[in-house]
Order: sequence, then structure tokens, then C-alpha cells
Amino acid sequence: MSPYETSDPVDAPVRPKTGLSQGLKSLIVLGILGSASALAGIVMSGRTAAPFTETAEATVQAPLAARLVTAWDAVDASPVQRIEGKLERNETLTGLLMRLGAAQSDAGAALHTLAGTDLLDSRRLLPGKTMAEAWFENGQLTAVSVRAAADLSLLITRTADDNWSATPLYAKLTPGYHRVEAEIETSIYAAALELGAEDQQVADFANAFAYDIDFQREIYPGDRFEILFETAYDERGNRVRNGEVLYAALNGKALKRGFYRFTPSDDTVADYFDENGESATKFLMKTPINGARISSSFGKRKHPISGYTRLHKGTDFAAPTGTPVYAAGNGTVERASRNGGYGNYVRIQHTRGYETAYAHLSRYATGIKPGKKVIQGDVIGYVGSTGASTGPHLHYEVYVDNKPVNVMSLNLPNGRKLEDDPAILAEFKAYKATVDALRTARGEPVAQAALSTAQTQQPGQSEAAPLQSP
Repeated sequence: MSPYETSDPVDAPVRPKTGLSQGLKSLIVLGILGSASALAGIVMSGRTAAPFTETAEATVQAPLAARLVTAWDAVDASPVQRIEGKLERNETLTGLLMRLGAAQSDAGAALHTLAGTDLLDSRRLLPGKTMAEAWFENGQLTAVSVRAAADLSLLITRTADDNWSATPLYAKLTPGYHRVEAEIETSIYAAALELGAEDQQVADFANAFAYDIDFQREIYPGDRFEILFETAYDERGNRVRNGEVLYAALNGKALKRGFYRFTPSDDTVADYFDENGESATKFLMKTPINGARISSSFGKRKHPISGYTRLHKGTDFAAPTGTPVYAAGNGTVERASRNGGYGNYVRIQHTRGYETAYAHLSRYATGIKPGKKVIQGDVIGYVGSTGASTGPHLHYEVYVDNKPVNVMSLNLPNGRKLEDDPAILAEFKAYKATVDALRTARGEPVAQAALSTAQTQQPGQSEAAPLQSP
């Protein structure tokens, strides 16, 4: 059973069949559009009491409304009630519509029109985010609108023969930019989300600084951060989607640095570069795991199992079993097998005499075996507690010329420097100037967008292209 279907139809009291008139359907479409001026045009055409009220910001000329709604429809339309709500945890779309007032049989029949289609991906139904609107005429459900994606609403309407019909409405999303800046009181994550960023923007921020700072130990109250990221706005001017981080900066006790996301014309991979064109990427990652804490550092210690004091050759990161472990740098897998007290073990050979090792894994990632080429950030395995281990964690070692070193204090080689290529550096400086202009504007440029049916607009299309590297 899908998340938006009921198991079996439920008998309901017989009601007179009332097909949705073209005029009422047009009103509902205009309601989804958020067209205040169009609705005003209907009222001006002679109706004394409007059957539908909607507040919005998008602009549609009155003549359009006159074409969509006939005078007969406007005069004879029954009062329409509109109720909206958001999906709650462990709730189906059917349950949401019933909570809004629909009979179970009507809710199930309306949503059944989506079964077997690719109009709605049930995996994208998110509690607290997925929105549905229900329209009732004389207490009976007559139409449903579901926001299936940022640029797609599904309008389901009752037909004259008491069946249901679904129509996709694609929004022409307008690109924009959003900038957040704040002082850190508890965490960057909490502050960024409060100001309008989402998980992905915070993750991108963390990735940009992953080589320079330990977010567990080197972030202090009073430090400041800044994030500029792409956005998309719907036809009402509402921000409905966040995109790539274009600029990330940290002004703190441990580090003062900013990075621009830039794709050189001679490369297909975007990277973060500081104001001088030096890549944020280092030769190796100091922490090849996200969301973990250091539970044991490099150096001599008393082993928790053997009781002997000896050199702890790596750094331990405590994390839940199954947490992904990443390749710290580009290289070739030397070993991926059981290795005594190390348990499930992976060793990667890098250039310049560097090697990295990853121990106590619960399992290996698909395809990880000797000879496999990996690039920095590839998942190579998952946290576990195999071998001589007291709990789930990653034991991470770095060797230079076959000698173990403390990666936390290691001065790792840098990535690309654009100054080595004057033409690419000039591209970067021009791009940087554009991003800096967006940062100093401190605003959210919002243009009006329109909504059209599938016949005139395809998913993902927009009025203007987002900011791109030269």
C-alpha cells in the first residue's frame, strides 16, 4: 500500500453528484497561483460575494481571469471552503486529507488517480514540509492540491461523473540568493537553520572547512559565520528551495577565512577557493567521517583491552555503527580484509609516500577491494566494532614513508593554486566580484513567476539561469 492510498474503499452516504464546474476549477487554479488581481477581476465582473478568498503576491492581469471564469460560473458558484495542512509524522496523504475534513472514501478515490503514475514520488513526502490543500463545496470534497515538489503542484478535481482527474501544474521558479550571517551561540547548525539555511547548506559549509578546523573543539561562542547560497522562489515570492553554497566564511578565534565555490573552465569539478585562489581542499582529510567525536588521540596510552602502555598509532572517532567512512584522499586500495585486532581493515596508498588505514569497520563499501581506485570522499566502509574494540568507532591512521604520524598536527599539502594559471585566476577574480556583489547587496532578489500546465511548461524550467562560474 502506497503512502497516499487507502487499503479499501469505505462506504459513504450517497450524495448528489456534483461535478466541478470549469469556473470553479479555474478559481481553484487561480488560488494555487496565488493571483490576487485575477480574483479581484472576478469580483469586478459583477459578483457581489466572492466564493473564494486567497491572499497572494503574484500578478496576473484581470483579462486572464475574465477568460478563465465565465459570468455564469461566477454568479452561480456555490460557496467554497479551502483548508490546508502539512503532513505530520507517520501520517499518509489520505490521513492528512481526512484530518482536513474529507471523507475517507473521497480522500482515497482522489489520491487513487496518482497510483501507477510518476507524478508523485512517495519518498519525497516529508513531515512538516509536504503541503496539501482541500476544497469543499457544500461539505463535500471537490478538489485537492498537493505540493509534490518545489516546482510541481498536483491538482486533483472531481469530474461531472463523480470520478477524479489529476493535472500537474509546473511553476516557473525564479532563481535568487539568500545570505545568512550570525554569531555562534550554541552551534553553526542551529544558527544557520534558524536563519533559513537547510541541512545541505550546513553540510556544504562544513565540507569547505573540513581541512582547516575541528568543529568539535575549535568553534567558540562569539565566533561568526556567513553563508551565501542559491535559492528558488515560487509564483508567490515564497522561497521554496535552497541550492548550492556560493560563499562560506568563518571569523573565529581559531580561523578567519572565506571560500568561494568555483568551477575552473579547465575542470568539471567545483571546489572551494579562498580570496587568493587557493583551494580549500588538502591532500588528505583530517577527519574522514562526519558527525563523530575524537575518543582517543595519537600518542602513548594504556590500551583499554590489553592493559599495556604503547603507542596509539592513530586517532579514534566514536560514531554509531553504520556511519559512512570516506577515503581521505585519492589513491589505490592496498588491502581490504580482516587484520587481527584491527578487525575489518582498509589501507589506501596515496602519492608522495602517504598511506592511510581505517580499522574496526562493520563492513566494506561495495566494490572496495585491492587495486580499486578511489577519490577523496568516496565511501570505503562503515563504522563498526570488529577486532579488539570496546565499542563502535573508526580507528584512523596516517603513514608517511611507512612511519605513523599524528594527522591532527600534520601540515598537509595544499590543493590547487589558481595563481599557477593566470587565465584561470582571472576567471576566478571575475566570478569572485559577482559573488561579493551579491553578498554586499544583503537582499533576496525576488522576481515574479508564473504557473503553467504540463502542456506549456516542463519540470525544472525557470525564467533565468542560476549564477554559474565563467
